[in-house]
Amino acid sequence: MSTTSTTSALSAPGAPGALAPAPRPVLAGIPAYVPKPPAPPAEGPSHRLFLNENPYPPLPSVRETIARAAAQTNHYPTIHPERLMDALARRLDVPPGHLVTGPGSVGIYQQIGQAMLEPGDEVVYAWPSFEAYPIVARMAGAVPVEVPLVDGVHDLDAMAAAITPRTRAVFLCEPNNPTGTAVGTAELKRFLDRVPGDVLVVLDEAYFEFSRSPNASDGVELHHDRPNLLTLRTFSKAYGLAGLRVGYGVAQPAIAGALRKCAVPCGVGRIAEEAALTALRVRAELFERVERIVAERERTREALLGLGWEVLPSEANFLWLPAGEASESVAEEWERRGLLVRAFPRSGLRVTVGSPEVNDLLITAAAQTAPPSR
Repeated sequence: MSTTSTTSALSAPGAPGALAPAPRPVLAGIPAYVPKPPAPPAEGPSHRLFLNENPYPPLPSVRETIARAAAQTNHYPTIHPERLMDALARRLDVPPGHLVTGPGSVGIYQQIGQAMLEPGDEVVYAWPSFEAYPIVARMAGAVPVEVPLVDGVHDLDAMAAAITPRTRAVFLCEPNNPTGTAVGTAELKRFLDRVPGDVLVVLDEAYFEFSRSPNASDGVELHHDRPNLLTLRTFSKAYGLAGLRVGYGVAQPAIAGALRKCAVPCGVGRIAEEAALTALRVRAELFERVERIVAERERTREALLGLGWEVLPSEANFLWLPAGEASESVAEEWERRGLLVRAFPRSGLRVTVGSPEVNDLLITAAAQTAPPSR
């Protein structure tokens, strides 16, 4: 008797045309997070000025903490970094229930997508801005609504006008990445007053510590009487712990609790938590470095302006050169000199503020490169 299995019509495993699990179709339209990292030169040193990293290594006390914590990596960390959350609660004067953590602020954005967005929801944000925004929205099946910057600054009136009944969230980067510009407290409050209460506003303050404007916003302070506001900050930039991935958010308990439910268990590891705790304790010493970075930001900008380059005022640890069509060619020229900067095609160059010596190299390269015509 002949037996024919229902699987006989299927291709054998591994054969050409064999069936395989298919990723979600939405992934086909999602770009890589960093589409084109700069290429270091074939010879000579190179300097990373494309990821907005702190140019200084961790302080000795932080490095000692990291070494001690490394000896315990055979143990799981806690599900949530409770000691760090308690320390942040005291530092920020907020209840612990208002806090959420993640592996960098990008990790919290993924929690936002899981907890707050449904397929078909709209997410409004300025553009160009943080490159994770369209990825987060599309990953959740949401619809990105991009509102162009005006002179490198968020157009808050246009963003408010873009909100519809389908809008579920607004992402606002303050200061903005990649332009370094800020809207300030007064304009931000006016915008928040126009956003419907059922629309989540994510205020991304990754560069909060570098702002020196007297009108600088403070999302932690603003969140107390705004139930739809989530403020994100990070230990990656000012605290110099980018390689350990520690981000945190502050929101009212309903939002913070929902995001904690979606957090990867143990997403902030023991080494990262211990390093962040020590960084908080030596904050005054760390922020002497922040002041040096701010001073270098202003010195470098003034030098570039004096050479004929257009450079927007910055409240972050990087500078934005709106080089337009010349952006990629300038970036390639500087790459050959070992200066790896971030080019946004046909838009501009984002250049991280480095050490004084590296900033001098940048100024020399700019002096030997014709500024794009305006």
